[in-house]
Amino acid sequence: MEDLSKLLQNAPNNWNRWGESDEVGAVNVLSNQQVKNAASLVRSGKVFTLGLPMNSESGDLSLPARKPIQKFMVSDKSYYTSNRRVPEGGWEFADDMAIMYLQGSTQIDALGHVWYNDKLYNGYDASTTVGGLRKNSIYAVAEHGIVGRGVLVDVARFHGVEYLAPDALVTLEDVEKTLASQNTELKEHDILLLRTGFYRKFLDEGQEGYYDDGLHEPGMTYSDEVVQWFRHWDIPVFGTDTITNEQPISDNTGTFAPLHPALITGLGVSLLEMLWLEPLAEDCAKDGQYDFMTVIAPLKIHGAAGSPINPVAVK
Repeated sequence: MEDLSKLLQNAPNNWNRWGESDEVGAVNVLSNQQVKNAASLVRSGKVFTLGLPMNSESGDLSLPARKPIQKFMVSDKSYYTSNRRVPEGGWEFADDMAIMYLQGSTQIDALGHVWYNDKLYNGYDASTTVGGLRKNSIYAVAEHGIVGRGVLVDVARFHGVEYLAPDALVTLEDVEKTLASQNTELKEHDILLLRTGFYRKFLDEGQEGYYDDGLHEPGMTYSDEVVQWFRHWDIPVFGTDTITNEQPISDNTGTFAPLHPALITGLGVSLLEMLWLEPLAEDCAKDGQYDFMTVIAPLKIHGAAGSPINPVAVK
């Protein structure tokens, strides 16, 4: 097992690249021109929403430590028939509330979500997270918004499987061969969406089968080459259809999720987790268009370490 501090001491970072007070990170590269370029990809007008269903009757996928959303009715017809509520000028209404982990379903990590050596992205002290993130909360990225060229890398389809095997390592070679097989050109500042298909295991086997004595999701993992690759392409956002966004226990380091601090803390990359990519992937395979306009709008929650999202891909 490698020591994280030694592992990342020479890794590239984007600290101070956009100023010493920056809290947006690599999303800064998504300029007006990037947005215009992304808009030019809209050809058919087809819209794909990439958020998982919540409060589903069949259950929601979640980490054991993060309970799925709990939704409660505050007002419905029964409130009126039981005389607990009086109609408002002759009309009635339904209202509800929810208790949820902000990262309990499809979500985006704030840049203050992880850190090492007591430093967050851009050098902010980890003590700024106490009681709520005073630096690098999701608010800054939410205020900026995320719109750009999204690229789907359908690794599961490339390997000819419904979903990748538990703990399978997705290498850079896998990514590049998949892009080549799709005839898809990766460009600077692309929003990278990687499909493992692994959510289908949850659909087939439920929460118990998905975990199977622990979290064994497939995915990429840390290596010097991988981090340099992300920096070379200046990728602002990386999303997957898994909970951990990477191999939970790295084949390369033996540690838990080392790509998180390398990308978030070092490069300021925003990570998207638990995406619903199946309908989009099916359509991309049919028409051969694996790039599209992507719109991601986190909630503007002050001090939050993440936000639920329902990203939209438009082709």
